[in-house]
Parts: sequence; C-alpha cells; structure tokens
Amino acid sequence: MCAPGGSVGSFGLISTFNPCNTLVATDILDVMENQWTINPVKLMLHRPLQTGRRQLPWAEAEDAEKQRCEKNFSDCAFSAGLISTVKMELDIQCEEMSPSRWAELLTTMKSCKTIRLDDCNLSSSNCKDLSSIINTNPSLTELKLNNNELGDAGVEYLCKGLLMPSCSLQKLWLQNCNLTSASCETLRSVLSAQPSLTELHVGDNRLGTAGVKVLCQGMMNPSCKLQKLQLEYCELTADIVEALNAALQSKPTLKELSLSNNTLGDTAVKQLCRGLVEASCNLELLHLENCGITSDSCRDISAVLSNKSSLMDLSVGDNKIGDSGLALLCQGLMHPNCKIQKLWLWDCDLTSASCKDLSRLISTKETLTEISLIDNNLRDSGMEMLCQALKDPKSKLQELWVRECGLTTACCKAVSSALSTNKHLKVLHMGENKLEDAGVELLCEGLLHPNCNIQSLWLGNCDLTAACCATLATVMATKQCLTELDLSYNPLEDEGIRKICEALRNPSCNVQQLILYDILWSAEVDDELRALEDSKPEVKIIS
Repeated sequence: MCAPGGSVGSFGLISTFNPCNTLVATDILDVMENQWTINPVKLMLHRPLQTGRRQLPWAEAEDAEKQRCEKNFSDCAFSAGLISTVKMELDIQCEEMSPSRWAELLTTMKSCKTIRLDDCNLSSSNCKDLSSIINTNPSLTELKLNNNELGDAGVEYLCKGLLMPSCSLQKLWLQNCNLTSASCETLRSVLSAQPSLTELHVGDNRLGTAGVKVLCQGMMNPSCKLQKLQLEYCELTADIVEALNAALQSKPTLKELSLSNNTLGDTAVKQLCRGLVEASCNLELLHLENCGITSDSCRDISAVLSNKSSLMDLSVGDNKIGDSGLALLCQGLMHPNCKIQKLWLWDCDLTSASCKDLSRLISTKETLTEISLIDNNLRDSGMEMLCQALKDPKSKLQELWVRECGLTTACCKAVSSALSTNKHLKVLHMGENKLEDAGVELLCEGLLHPNCNIQSLWLGNCDLTAACCATLATVMATKQCLTELDLSYNPLEDEGIRKICEALRNPSCNVQQLILYDILWSAEVDDELRALEDSKPEVKIIS
C-alpha cells in the first residue's frame, strides 16, 4: 500500500484468486511398448478479468507458450499415430456470466473432467444446463459450484443429471449455495443410487438437523460409497448424532467427517465419539471446531484417538477445552495406536501449563507433522518448552502455528536454537506476537543455519521496523528454501521495503510470495515494486 499522494499498488495476485481462467490438458499417450508421457499443457481461455488494471506482464508470454504447447501436443499425438481424448479442467472464479459467455463455456464443458465455477453468480437456470452436461459427459468427475445462489430448485435440476446411469461424478461441492432441508431429499436419492459419488461438500447451507437426517438415510444405502462428508455451518444440533452414528455404523468407506461450527455440545460429541469407536469405518479426518466442546468431551475424543489408528487429522479449535482438556486429549494422542499427523488446537484456552504435555507429544510422536496453537496464551515460558521438544531428534514436526500466543523477544533465542537444530520444520507462523526487531535478529541467526529448511515464514504484526530488514534481506538472499514471507502490518516504511526489494532482485533469492498488507510506502517505492514484478513475474507481491 502506497502512502497518500502515491497510487495504490496494483501488482500482486492473491494465491486463492485465479488470475486467469484455465483449461488444463492432462492426457497421457501410450505408444507400443514404450510409454510416451505428455506433460500437463495449459490452454488459456484468454479472457482477462475486468479489473481496470493494466495487462498482466506475463500475458504475452503465456500466449506464446500456449501456441508452442498446443503445437507440441499436436505433433506428439500425430507422431504417435494416435488420436487421444484430451481431458480438461475448467476453473473459473469470480466471473459474471453473460448469456454468450455461458453458451461458450457449455461447449467447453462437454469434454471437461473437472468443472469449477465458484462465485460466478450462477442460478437455478444454469443448473438445468449443467444437469445436461453431467448426463452427456461421462468423463466429468468433479463439479464445484460454491458460493452461487443455486437454491433448492437448482439442486433438483443437478440431481436429475446425477441420477442418470451415464453419470460418473465423484466429487460434488455445493457450499454456500442457499440450500435448505428441501434439497436433502433429492441429494439422498443421489447418495442411494450413485456409487461413483465419494465426496459431498454441502457446508454453509441451512440444511438443519432434519435435512441432514435425510442425507444419513441415503448414506445407509448399500450403494452409497461416500468417503468425505462436509457439513460445516449447517445449523445442526445435538439431535443429529443418533442418525450420524447409524450412518457411520453402516458406512465403512467414510474417511472424512467435518461437523465444525454446529452447536452440538458435550453430550452429543460424547455420543458421537462412542459411535466412532464402535463403527467399522476407518475415519482419517474429524473436524469439530466451534462445536461447544469443553474438557468434559475430551476423554471420549481421546478414546477415539487411541482406538482409531486411521485418524490422522483432528481439529477441535475454537472450543474451550482448557489445560485439563488438553491433558486428557494427550492421553489418546500418546497412545501407541494413535497415528495423528495434523492437530489443530487454536483458541482452546490453553496456557503455558499445557506446553509440558504438548512438548512431550512433539518430541515423541513421530507421525505428528503439523500443529496449530493459534490464539492460546502460551507465553514465552510455554514457547521455550515447545522449542526444546523441537530439538529432539525424534520430532518430525513440519508446521508450527503460534500466532497470537503472547510471545515476546524473550523466546526468540530458544526459537533460533530450535531452527538451527530441527531439519524438518518447513512452516513457522509467529505473527501477532511482540517479537520486535531484536527478536527477529535472533530468529535470523537460526534461519541462516545450514540445518534450517524453513520454506514459509509469517511475521505479520510483530512490531518490526526497517531496522531488522537488512538481516531479513540476508536470509532471503541466502536461504533458497525460503519461498514465502509475510511481513504485513509492520511499519517498515520506504527504507525497509527497499531492503526487501534488493533481496528479491538477488538471483539467489527464491521467495515467490511476499505478503505486505497494510504497509505504507511512497509512490517511488511503489514504482520499484511494479518494476520488480515485471522483471521477476514468478514473484507475487500481495498488498
């Protein structure tokens, strides 16, 4: 962000935003005894977003690459003496669909394996066309329509196509599509009749307990082979658990269940956990964020952890389990049967008292690769215990999220020591902590150590100034493993940004994403950043 008097920087692309609408050919040709592999080819639709911004600097290069790749693809297929069906991906986000544009895309969809049309202002009338595509395109395996006002009428149209024998759809995303319980009856029919469907994502819809009970009936059909069910923000209550447990008992294929942001409460979660222990399914992912859980539920969740060796991903964030609840969870987490890989405990009312158990977990559970402790009051003493665990040779942790944990400069020496010892840690989130320049200088000593392999470092809102930017620039230019750096909400000003830019210009710097939200700089520095992105198009500067 430039200072008043300059122009707001228009460089940079947010990673979750698709800068262009893309078709990807992923065809593989087999020739006689020899296998010829054609790499994925980007075939650009070349419809730039109407943002009022200048032409993106890499557009011409993409155009030339498209023509070259298309020629190579055709030549290879011709020389192989084969005509092969190209399976395409259509991925469009945030585009208003005019009738002519929609008609054009319908022709394209007939040969697509994947169709993603999130935030495209689609309605039930579009679903009638999509139903026909589902019916006539047997290669279509994924359909993603999140954040469109489809309504119950739209889903009814879609389900007509989904119920056709020619349908081979495996993944269906309908998050935030203004659905109600009325949609669940038609979706139940699909679950009962369509064994190809393995993923159903219907979160952020007001399905209610009554609607999801109907879905559970569909899941209990022997023809249903569902593996992933996402029901976040569906206005579920404790009454849903009996139906869920019945479905779990009859569905050994189910691997992922997300119930976050529903008011279940302890009694329901205990009942759910008892069902999970008894169920034949090999659940791999269980998300129960913001479900009204307290320490009372943690013994039952712990029993699931110790009984289900298949469970690798557990999220109970935004529940007030406290230190006593964490201690109970750790009993299951430390059980030899537990093979947990990803553990999210953000905003769980934990303090430094929990860090003794967490440290033992990090240092001994070699399957654990990711842990989030965001927004827990761990303080420096707790962080120092975690750092001691990271130095243990048995620790295989790759991602540590400790944003907004009450940390200061005082813990940075311990963090630096852990960074210089642990070769496995790839992602470190320490934003929203008062590390200050002195703390980051200490961190950089560990970051520069040959043992350190950090790829993503987040230091947003850490009270940093230009004074630490020279050292950060040295890390950027020296550590080729570092590909992502967040320095948002720090008053770096022109002096600091220029030092960071100098590092980006260094041929040894491999940073591909630099995040600089809410930082003021002059129009001159804004021009420098634009020029930098022009010269290094692989770098995304997000501001």
